[in-house]
Amino acid sequence: VGHCHPDVVQAAHEQNQLLNTNSRYLHDNLVDYAERLSKTLPEKLCIFYFLNSGSEANDLALRLARQYTKHEDVIVLDHAYHGHLTSLIDISPYKFRNLEGQKEWVHVAPVPDTYRGLYREDHEDSVTAYANEVKNIIEQAQKRNRKIAAFFVESLPSVGGQIIPPAGYFQKAAEHVHKAGGVFVADEIQVGFGRVGKHFWAFQLQGEDFIPDIVTMGKPIGNGHPIGCVVTTKEIAEAFAATGVEYFNTFGGNPVSCATGLAVLDVIEKEHLQAHANEVGNFLMKLLKEQKIKHPIIGDVRGSGLFIGVDLIKDQAK
Repeated sequence: VGHCHPDVVQAAHEQNQLLNTNSRYLHDNLVDYAERLSKTLPEKLCIFYFLNSGSEANDLALRLARQYTKHEDVIVLDHAYHGHLTSLIDISPYKFRNLEGQKEWVHVAPVPDTYRGLYREDHEDSVTAYANEVKNIIEQAQKRNRKIAAFFVESLPSVGGQIIPPAGYFQKAAEHVHKAGGVFVADEIQVGFGRVGKHFWAFQLQGEDFIPDIVTMGKPIGNGHPIGCVVTTKEIAEAFAATGVEYFNTFGGNPVSCATGLAVLDVIEKEHLQAHANEVGNFLMKLLKEQKIKHPIIGDVRGSGLFIGVDLIKDQAK
């Protein structure tokens, strides 16, 4: 919502003068914030955990998935990055390939890129073909007696090249994952909160019939203030709570963070920033496509709202 937005700064400042404590001490801001966020999400996603960062959010999502499914293995997309914690470096091909390599419980699926990926725009059914890659990974894993806990996907792969997955891919991939007893985790840390313009959440670009099992949030949620969030279903949350080991985070969900988050949502709504992202994004895409006609080095221009990728190439044929 812009650097040091006065409304956000004021909300944090005012709450800081009153009370800031950990979430063992109940405070209205925590409940109010969860309620406000819930209005942007499908009804099924109704249990909220607040944390300090996107990395913490993805780490908790991994714990939730494993506790709920009683499985260990994770499928991720190639080139993905999900955070800086050890557990997340392990599921981030973008990082682990330069470090200790791929763990046996991690499986890497091809990015659903219809421009330069395995199955392109001229493919008769790229959606099914990319989803079948996930299915094949699951089948190969099961032959080795491995069980899938989760498919972790950035709703729009960003580090992987600002990719827009073809609509329907998540539904078909999720079908295979669910059949294997796993859950679908949508990482919205870089792409959520109205950035895509048409929708508040990037996973909604896949269609109204698609609902992830877990959604993770970070970065824009606090406009620079350290807040993260995991939202999931009652079933998954109850399985997690059944261990008797409660989830506790000293700073996650503190009154100042929640006041900040509420102010961010207020500004997005008041200043019509989702519609603004759509309008400015469409304008930028139009100009970039005009440049593509003039310059052969621009191979592809793609995007939604203010999530935009420009692919620079050496050879049109490749």
